[in-house]
Amino acid sequence: MPTTTRYRKRVEFSETDMAGIAHFTNFFRWMEAAEAELFESLGTPLIETRNGVSCGWPRVRVQAEFHAPVQFRDEIEVELTVKQVKIRAVEYAFRIFRLGGEEPVHVATGAMTTVFAKRHPETGAIESASIPDELTAALEKLAVHQ
Repeated sequence: MPTTTRYRKRVEFSETDMAGIAHFTNFFRWMEAAEAELFESLGTPLIETRNGVSCGWPRVRVQAEFHAPVQFRDEIEVELTVKQVKIRAVEYAFRIFRLGGEEPVHVATGAMTTVFAKRHPETGAIESASIPDELTAALEKLAVHQ
C-alpha cells in the first residue's frame, strides 16, 4: 500500500532572497528533509557504517518544477512518495504545498533518484551497491509501483 511521508516547516529568513521569496535551492533541501523523515520512520539511518565501510545515498538525479512562490514565514508541507525501488536505487516523487489558506497551494513538484553506495575505507572511492534486503522490503511496501 503506497504511503506518503510528510515533512512540515516554516520558511526561514535565511532561506529567502531580498524580496523575501524562498530561493529555489531550498526546495531540494526540503525534499532531502522529507527523505530523512522517511528513513527515520523506517528506523534506518541515511548514513551509516557497516562492517567498517561508510554507506550512504548520493543523489544521481534531481528535478523540480515551480508553480508558485513561498515566502518568509510561510508554512510548507513536502509530500514524498516512493515511486520505484530498484536493486541499487530509489526514485522519489515530491509535491510541495504552501499551507495557511483555506486550501493548500501546490507550489512545486519534484523528483529525486538516489543510489545506495559504499565508500572504500582505504581509497575513498564510492561505488554503488545493492540495497540491503530488509530495507528493500520496507521501501517496496511504500512504493507506488511494486
